[in-house]
Amino acid sequence: MDYHAAFAGMKVIDLTGGVAGPSCAMMLAQHGADVIKVETPHAGGDWARILGRRYEHHSAFSLYGTLGKRSIALDLKTPEGKEVLWRLLKGADVFMEGLKPGTIQRYGFGYDAVSAKEPGIIYYSISGFGQTGPLAARPAMDPVLQAFTGIVNENRGEHDNHPHRIAISLIDMFSGMLGFQAIATSLYVRREQTEKKGRYIELSLMHGGAMLSVIRLVAQYLERGNATRTSMPNGVFDTADGQLNITMVRPTDWPPFCEAVDRPDLLTDPRFATHEARGKNLDELMALMRPVIKAMPTAYLADRLTARGIMNGRVNTYEEFLQEEQVAATGIMSWLDQPGVPEKVPMPNIPGLPPFESGTKRAHAPMVGEHSREVLAEHGYSAAEIAGLFDKKVVAEP
Repeated sequence: MDYHAAFAGMKVIDLTGGVAGPSCAMMLAQHGADVIKVETPHAGGDWARILGRRYEHHSAFSLYGTLGKRSIALDLKTPEGKEVLWRLLKGADVFMEGLKPGTIQRYGFGYDAVSAKEPGIIYYSISGFGQTGPLAARPAMDPVLQAFTGIVNENRGEHDNHPHRIAISLIDMFSGMLGFQAIATSLYVRREQTEKKGRYIELSLMHGGAMLSVIRLVAQYLERGNATRTSMPNGVFDTADGQLNITMVRPTDWPPFCEAVDRPDLLTDPRFATHEARGKNLDELMALMRPVIKAMPTAYLADRLTARGIMNGRVNTYEEFLQEEQVAATGIMSWLDQPGVPEKVPMPNIPGLPPFESGTKRAHAPMVGEHSREVLAEHGYSAAEIAGLFDKKVVAEP
């Protein structure tokens, strides 16, 4: 077994859409699995492809979520489409679905039906609120679950005290990784079995949000919303030419911080001289420090803090982050050519795997139905049968 292709030889049928499910399946593809992405032929495919700005067949969301997969555009509302899916499922190791709870059962591909024909299948369902309960049928995306699980309430603006969502697909991405670990560990267990036994795995974005927030969730519950405040100035500060995040967690950070900002007098100020005193007078301390920090250039202050072991980071845009020397030095990013995108796409490399390379399967995000003919032929359809499926619009290609 190759460390770079742990799931080589395994077949995954991916009926998920959006971010959480596709990113999970993408990780399986990156580790060597043959992931066949089943997309709707008459509605643009996976709905992640139409989120935000479109680049022909892709958006920023789908470029990541489809890397390394093969795409077949298949109409599951037709009898012929259902028959195709059954052929795809023959010998499959993993089946993934992210439809509205109850929908996959109505199509005839619930766990009981699939496992009856493929007993060894690892069957994975991803949804917003879960498969059961009063909210199961409610549609949901990452921002909704950020609000529902308490993350939005926790993320109150410093100046307006208004709840704000975190502007990345936070729960989606974390849930994708949770799904990947659940499927990967299941495949690890299954490989030791003489007679392969499958299992059903369920994950919701609600569950992912709770897991993501567990430390704050527990702390806020135990403290009933009165979280213990820090005793030193932490957070984002305006500087003379930008903004800097400063993070201090140890009481021993206080003396070197005062030295870094040229305010040694604060060490003997009775309002701030002790850990307890600073906690009681934190608002006053923050008000005092803001103009001091604003008078200093970002790089100057960052250097002084770093030299004294104080954690800090310049507030970057994403583009500024990509241009950082540290990013280049560590090789965490690759720049990929993708169909329909007018310039190279920055893509974080996956830990433990070789860097992405343009032109390879791992680094290619397929168009909707790009592999329809290829996949059908592999699963026993003749050229005439394939032509008939295209004529009936059961399948499609770019």
